[in-house]
Amino acid sequence: MRVRDTNRRRSVLAAGVLAVALALTSGCTGGGDEPSGWHGGVDQPAAPKASAAITEPAADATDVPASTSITFTTKDAEDTVVELKDAAGESVEGALAADGASWLPTGALEYGETYTATVTATGDDGRPATATSTFTTMAKPANQVRVMSFLGDDQTVGVGMPLIVRFSRAIPESHRDDVQRRMSVTATPAQEGIWHWASPTEIRYRPKEFWQAGSAVSYRVQAGGLPLGDGWYGRADLTVDIKIGPAVVMTVDNRTKRMTVTKDGSVVRTIPVSLGKKSTPSSSGTMVVIEKLRKTVFDTYEELGPEEGYRTKIDYAQRLTWGGEFIHAAPWSEGQQGTRNVSHGCVNVSMANGAWLFKNTHIGDPVTVKGTERKLQNGNGWTDWNMSWEQYVKGSALPYEPAAADPETADPETADPETADPETADPETADPEVTPNP
Repeated sequence: MRVRDTNRRRSVLAAGVLAVALALTSGCTGGGDEPSGWHGGVDQPAAPKASAAITEPAADATDVPASTSITFTTKDAEDTVVELKDAAGESVEGALAADGASWLPTGALEYGETYTATVTATGDDGRPATATSTFTTMAKPANQVRVMSFLGDDQTVGVGMPLIVRFSRAIPESHRDDVQRRMSVTATPAQEGIWHWASPTEIRYRPKEFWQAGSAVSYRVQAGGLPLGDGWYGRADLTVDIKIGPAVVMTVDNRTKRMTVTKDGSVVRTIPVSLGKKSTPSSSGTMVVIEKLRKTVFDTYEELGPEEGYRTKIDYAQRLTWGGEFIHAAPWSEGQQGTRNVSHGCVNVSMANGAWLFKNTHIGDPVTVKGTERKLQNGNGWTDWNMSWEQYVKGSALPYEPAAADPETADPETADPETADPETADPETADPEVTPNP
């Protein structure tokens, strides 16, 4: 017991000696009035004024669509930078959306791959704040929707040509706004326009006024990996670059039986025509050239029967409607052209004028017919210009935001053409295979 007490006293004594030694040592290192490094801490830097958070895709998310954008929020940020890297550390190209609240890769991401998104926000204090999210994209889906363009790269078209995109499967109304957000059109010079759903499988774009002659137009659909409803996804992105030709505009007046052709605002030719007779009148409205056929055969026996049907060889045919109205050469009616209507609904011209028109027009050149007994049904052809601008924007799945007025781009020669009755027909019921009406 004493040994235990002795040891205890020695331990207490030793601890006291050590405490004194430490006290003396710390007193010697004070350095005058300077605070002791032992007792005082180093000042911590202030937190950045700005902050950032990634809301989508969430951290560690899996089965993320390959079409995903990086959605984020920031506060007190004067500058925001978004970076996306794949598992190998390679950067993915992309761009901020116009609203500055999301970032979209320039193309669909790879299926079944891991990516890391970083958002860096910097405030007016110059201090950056970062947020990161690592996520994995879904496996390649079995159900994919093809996206197709009527036009191909480097094609030259008329000033009335709508941009036409088709889907291999109907797009539900609930997903059309998502599709439209992934569709962009860039025109040089810049021109205001909007997308319009012509049917569940087709969407078109037209500018507010005719395209400006000589424009370069590029349109893009970022549908790769995009959810399109009922377990279907976009198969791939689509990009098309086209050119707009000269402003060739054709106006046909039933009263005068003449076609007036202007090019870049100047009258270049006046052509006598024969339109549809009273039993088969031509349609009044604004159309565009859909296709051009140097030589073809109009065969209506199946449609009209052996008594009224006909089979006729045709030169210089330019289709205007799915219902069978064309501009074409008709040597058999040259005696009536300019004075009397004798056709089955087509615009008849002479062989010489038919050849001249065929040489000087493009698909997409606008044709307006006035003063006939029948009004053009919207949907019977590319009748995008047969609707007023106010009617056309109603076909968009996104709200229309008018562009700011720019007097430098105003062109009196590209004003909206005179339009026909606004009542529309269902474009899905228009039949592109209906035989012609010469």
